[in-house]
Formats: sequence, C-alpha cells, structure tokens
Amino acid sequence: MIKAIFFDVDGTLVDSNEQHVTAWHDAFAEQGLRIARDAIRGQIGKGGDLLVPALVPDASDALRQTLSERHGALFKRAHLDDVKPFPAAAALVRHVHESGRQVVLASSADAKEVAHYVEQLGIGSALHATTTIDDAETSKPAGDIFAAALEKVKPLTPDEVIVVGDTPYDVEAAAKCGIRTVAVRSGGFPDAALREAGAIALYDDVAELLARFDESPLNR
Repeated sequence: MIKAIFFDVDGTLVDSNEQHVTAWHDAFAEQGLRIARDAIRGQIGKGGDLLVPALVPDASDALRQTLSERHGALFKRAHLDDVKPFPAAAALVRHVHESGRQVVLASSADAKEVAHYVEQLGIGSALHATTTIDDAETSKPAGDIFAAALEKVKPLTPDEVIVVGDTPYDVEAAAKCGIRTVAVRSGGFPDAALREAGAIALYDDVAELLARFDESPLNR
C-alpha cells in the first residue's frame, strides 16, 4: 500500500520551467556564453552542479558557481513572482493528505523558494515534510533528495512511496532510491524520455492525476 507521496515542485506543482530556462539563458549570456534555449530546456530538473557541466563541459568550478548563483538571483528577481501553480495542484496535495497518506515536497530549490510555493499553494497544513537544496550534496538525477525525503518518512520503505515528477531526472533519481515514479507531461519532456527513464504511468498534468486518482498508482 502506498503510504507517502513525494511531489517534485518545479514543473510538477508550479509552472516554472520556462522561467528557469530564461534565468539560465540570461546567466549564461552575462558570461558571454551563447547557449540555445532548447539545450537548456533539456537539462531543466538538474541543479547547477550538473546542468552547467552538461552545457559547458569545460566550465571551471568558479564559473559553475557564478552561473548557479546568477541563475538563482535572476530567477528570484525577475521570475519568481510570475510563477503560478498548475490547476488542481493544491487540490491534489490536499486530497492525498486527506486520504491518510503522508505528503513530502521533494524539492531541490532553496528554502525561500520552497516556502514561497507552499504559501502560494496554501498547502502547509497538508505537508508532512519538505526537502530543499540543503538536503542534497548532488542534485537530480542523483538520488540525494529522495534519500533525504525517505529519512523524513521513516519507517516507511521505498515500495510504500510514489514520486510524482515531470522530468526524466526525477524518475532516475527516485529509481536510485528504489522508488517508482508517476510522471506528468507539464514539464515539457516527451513521453519517450519519461518512459525510458522508468516512469510507471504518465498523466498530462496534476489535474488529470487528481481526476483519475482512484485508478492511479497513487491509490494502490
């Protein structure tokens, strides 16, 4: 029986992926780097520790750090207030909570961003726990975030947990911890990439997942 659900946030509960693409694009441009938006888009879901080397293989540690810091600053300054929740995101989280299951926001965003989204969604009372960038040494697709989330739901085991995420990196990271993932298409990744990563089911978005909750893997 599924007793806890770990929700990714960016691209899953809130429509933020394109804003992150723009913030990364602008951060690269500040350093004289011309990186195509499509290339950046394909790496969204990773943290700067892995996204930057994927796009700029010869980047020094100092440049990677600068780019990551500038991305964060640009995102918060120019884009955070424009990010909106996906329809039914809050309703799904509350429904999971009301079903008796534990809800964890398994995010690798910083604590201020996570707190902002919790307040925006109005789901604080439905949450068992959250994770942030401080809980992970390495970002997705490393398993650190989901390993940290598992610590917060002890003594539950990985087979009693489901992840809901929008990128192949969510799916891969969860699998490294023995957790299955239900994927949503709202992050813009193709079905083939999500299935190849190991997603056990696909839904258009969290609204469809809520509408089909009773028959979904979340309700098993």
